[in-house]
Amino acid sequence: MSTLLAHVKIKQGLENHWESIAKRVFAATHENENGCVRYEYWRGSSERSYYVLLSFKSFDDFMTHQVADYHHNVDFRNCFEAFSLEWVDPIENASPLKQSDTSGEVSADKSDLWNQYVKNHTAKTPEWWVKQRN
Repeated sequence: MSTLLAHVKIKQGLENHWESIAKRVFAATHENENGCVRYEYWRGSSERSYYVLLSFKSFDDFMTHQVADYHHNVDFRNCFEAFSLEWVDPIENASPLKQSDTSGEVSADKSDLWNQYVKNHTAKTPEWWVKQRN
């Protein structure tokens, strides 16, 4: 399983546009991706702050989401004032989700776009997670 939390701050005046994109991508993701476990958008307490919780059955399912036309070919980035992705790891018996796999492999069988996303999103599993899991 691969689970992430996106931290987003939207440019002033683009909140409604951002939320309309979120609704479209949410619907398309849940309609088209069997590997999607959680994909949810949230407003934060600070003005123009949002969070996106993403959880997929595998890192490859996450990549399938990233390269999907309805996700990749929208004007998300034009809305961002700030954006970061954070890998998160569910605590066993305190979440219904399973441990996060934070890395994938580049493959000649995959598209250049897929491989670029793999390179951009792969991260070493934090050592402290590994210690806490045991």
